[in-house]
Amino acid sequence: MKVVLGVSGGIAAYKACELLRLFTESGHEVRVVPTREALKFVGAPTWAALSGNPVSAEVWDDVHEVPHVRIGKQADLVVVAPATADVLARAAHGLAGDLLTNTLLTATCPVVFAPAMHTEMWQHPATRANVETLRERGAVVIDPAVGRLTGADTGPGRLPDPAEIFEVCLRVLRGRPRDLAGRKVVVSAGGTREAIDPVRYLGNRSSGRQGYALARTAAARGAEVTLVAANVALPDPAGAKVVRVESAYELREAVLAAAGDADAVVMAAAVADFRPATRHEAKIKKTDGEPEPIFLAKNPDILAELGTLRREAQAAEARSGGAARPLAGPEPGDVMRRRERGAYPEVIVGFAAETHDVLANGQAKLARKGCDLLVVNQVGEGLAFGTPDNAATVLVAGGDPVEVPFGPKEALADVVWDLVAARLP
Repeated sequence: MKVVLGVSGGIAAYKACELLRLFTESGHEVRVVPTREALKFVGAPTWAALSGNPVSAEVWDDVHEVPHVRIGKQADLVVVAPATADVLARAAHGLAGDLLTNTLLTATCPVVFAPAMHTEMWQHPATRANVETLRERGAVVIDPAVGRLTGADTGPGRLPDPAEIFEVCLRVLRGRPRDLAGRKVVVSAGGTREAIDPVRYLGNRSSGRQGYALARTAAARGAEVTLVAANVALPDPAGAKVVRVESAYELREAVLAAAGDADAVVMAAAVADFRPATRHEAKIKKTDGEPEPIFLAKNPDILAELGTLRREAQAAEARSGGAARPLAGPEPGDVMRRRERGAYPEVIVGFAAETHDVLANGQAKLARKGCDLLVVNQVGEGLAFGTPDNAATVLVAGGDPVEVPFGPKEALADVVWDLVAARLP
């Protein structure tokens, strides 16, 4: 595949060298097209040496080859990383003052922007409007990460990890649809921990890989993603807002807060069914004799609660004559809503990890939880938890089950989002 890597003039330009390496090492032919400002951060010889192709920011170089038209027309993907506020503005307004913006105007392939800038610039209404314009035209604009910026500043605006940008680009190159554009989705991932004392906890083996695959795939398909991560030690997926939690109660609070105006909620996290009834304030000491037993209490059933809240909202809507309750006005950065609807998720997806009687237990859970889809997989030593691959059966309320053969967790994520997208109005 032929990839054009556009680099604009931000301090994060040096990180694009790692993105370039990932593309070239995976067999892609890469042409780097920097802006004039980008060359003040990383020089042309560096880009040329890493890519094996000539580098220029000017439309006047090698004019006989018509690079301002040829580069964009021949590309299979154009990715701009970092994309500054200036480049986003010029791309949104169709300006063509250098080789990169000319390439963006002539490209007929998918285009991915990975913005990086100070928080105030990212949140400025002009930048938000430019981002929405680009998204409406079909471009993938990855929301920046939250973290340390230039100097002592922190906040949203940091370039996502190059490996995560690369994962989004791979999904775009594979031709996945943009069928979640303009949608808000919530994904939970990882495993909750329930404190016994300040040192010990009850937990499970979930690594969060499946939930992160779901978040990455949703972002690549155009969704605005909130990822509620419970004790996950993985890089933040590019384009996802990550909310970190520890216990089942913290996860419940975060999911319900994000689910109010979401189109879909996917509960991939392994939520502890029980917690210690009493949390010791000091570390339990080893003493002679048998230790005291640990009594357990039930944790809230978040998936079932989501189903109940949706049914109650639908019933209230019906009593009011069927008029959808409009959402509150969008905050800066929110995707323009395509329609007015009730404040509950249209599609709810659960996960069921079973060791025995997998399908029978899954069917019972589907009926009990009130969700639309239930992803059932067998877990155990070397199965599902902590592995890069998975196999599952997706149970469908009112429909036939969908078998997903053993393969990468990204493949299961695509099947889940295919089924979700088909159920969205």
